[in-house]
Amino acid sequence: MRRWTPTLISFRTTRPPGFRFTPGHYARLGLATGEGGIVWRPYSMACGEHADHLEFLLVLVPGGEFSTKMSALRPGDPVLVEKASFGFLTLEQLAPGRQLWLLASGTGIGPFVSILRGPAVWRTYEKVIVAHSVRSRAELAWRDEIEGAAREALAAEPNRELRYLPVVTREPGACDLDARIPTLLADGRLERSAAARLSVDDSRVMACGNPEMMRELRAKLSARGFRTSRRGMPGQMAFENYW
Repeated sequence: MRRWTPTLISFRTTRPPGFRFTPGHYARLGLATGEGGIVWRPYSMACGEHADHLEFLLVLVPGGEFSTKMSALRPGDPVLVEKASFGFLTLEQLAPGRQLWLLASGTGIGPFVSILRGPAVWRTYEKVIVAHSVRSRAELAWRDEIEGAAREALAAEPNRELRYLPVVTREPGACDLDARIPTLLADGRLERSAAARLSVDDSRVMACGNPEMMRELRAKLSARGFRTSRRGMPGQMAFENYW
């Protein structure tokens, strides 16, 4: 278990034999209650699809039933993992494109870390832009790993690029970008920082985070001509709400 802040943690479990998932999927985790019951919550995998462990990122909610039990866990304590994985925030949901934009707030970065840890994204896209919006700099989970992956991508494949855009909204001076992602998209700063144009012709967007951000991004991208997949037809954008 790793504590990024007093309330933001990531943790690993052993991987059940036969458990399969696609990067971007989530699983239901269960913790036993004192009355013989089980409390279940959905969390996205943050590990690579072939990792020998499962990894998750979550916020501990004061007084929350699952959070209270999770904060008391120690290495070796049991966590239940439902046999199936779920979700539509996967690369297969998107039509072919040249650029992939991964837009996350808070713990919404988890499924994108899973995608970045796999080979499919690098086979599919020439440029990947990751924007992660948080309130304080300490909440930028896996920042060092993502920045390292950006350097490695450029060194290994000159025609591949990963650009990481940290966004900190409540700690003045922590980052160059300090507004919510929908605001950065509307005023042009997101595209300028990425050195790329977000166009429906060759850009694909995946977004994961709080419902308000999802609603705003969906409206702004729809106005630019982006569509979600429907009736088996891949779209140009995909979303996952985080509560």
